[in-house]
Formats: sequence, C-alpha cells, structure tokens
Amino acid sequence: MKNTPRIARTALQSLVFASSALFLASVAHAADTHAKGSKEAYEHTKSEAKTKYDADKESCKQLSGNAADVCKAEAKVHHVTAVSTAEAQYKNTPKAAHAARKDIAEAQYDLAKEKCDDQTGNAKDVCKKEAEATYTAAKADAEVKLKTRKAINEAAEDKSDAKYAAAKEKCDSLNGDAKDACQSKVKADFAK
Repeated sequence: MKNTPRIARTALQSLVFASSALFLASVAHAADTHAKGSKEAYEHTKSEAKTKYDADKESCKQLSGNAADVCKAEAKVHHVTAVSTAEAQYKNTPKAAHAARKDIAEAQYDLAKEKCDDQTGNAKDVCKKEAEATYTAAKADAEVKLKTRKAINEAAEDKSDAKYAAAKEKCDSLNGDAKDACQSKVKADFAK
C-alpha cells in the first residue's frame, strides 16, 4: 500500500498532462481558425489559457508536497506556452517570438527544478545541473533564432532594394509617359 499515494499522484499528473495537451491542441486549432495575428484570436487564447490554468491549479490541490509543486509548475508551463505563443503570433515580430521562447524556456526550467526536488544527494545535484544546462541551451537557441531572423529580414530588404534600383534604372532609358508609367509600376511593385 506504500505505493498507492505515488500511483494516485502519477495518475493525477498524467491526467493533468493529457488534459493540458488536449488544451494546447485546441489552442493551436483556435489560432489557425482565427486570422493569424488577430487581436480576437489572441484574447480568446489568453482567456482559454487562464481558464485551463486555473482548473489545472485547482486539480493540483489534491496532491501534497513536491507532487503539488510539480503539478503547479506543469500547469504553468502549459499556460505560459499558450499565452506566449499567442502573443508572438499576434505581434508577429522576431522580438515577440524571441520573448516567447525565453518565457517558455524559463517556465520549463522552473518545472525541471521542481522535479529535481524529488531526488536526493548527487542525483539531485546532477538533475539541477542538467536542468540548468537545458535552460542555458534554450536561451542560446532563442538568441540564435532572433539573430538569424534579423539577418534574413535584412538580407531580404537588401535584395529588394537592389532589385528596385535595377528596375528603376531600366525606366531611365524611356522618355515621357512611358517613363512615368514605368516608374509608377516599379514603385507599386516594390511598395515604395
């Protein structure tokens, strides 16, 4: 009978995880059915995430000790993931995506540290070091993705500017109305 609380705790955690996974799938579906970047989709997702987070935290009250702490941290990971992802989609900027990645990594790090508290001695120390290494790697990946996105955007802008200059130069060989029409078309094509 010693394992009964542990089995119950594991079953409850599995239930919370499964319901959270289902929730995240519904959040992804809601984001797809609403226009990407719409304020309505963002607010809807935030509202659903808050409701789910509150329900998950409430179910964690059935647990005690570190199991309750782990349960709450898991609920927070799912909440932060849903809200941060929705905000990144709404703002649709590299900076917003970067902030979302960092927020999610931090919530996952907090969860990993809580899970380490179930261990003792060297196993606990190793667990915490691994959690810290994973967190550091996630932050570094977020930085790389931000810098990569910025470089891609700058390169695309440079290419567009070069093509615009070349197209504009072609118009210079024309005269009168033909030149004016060519320049107008080039400006419209390149949104200048």
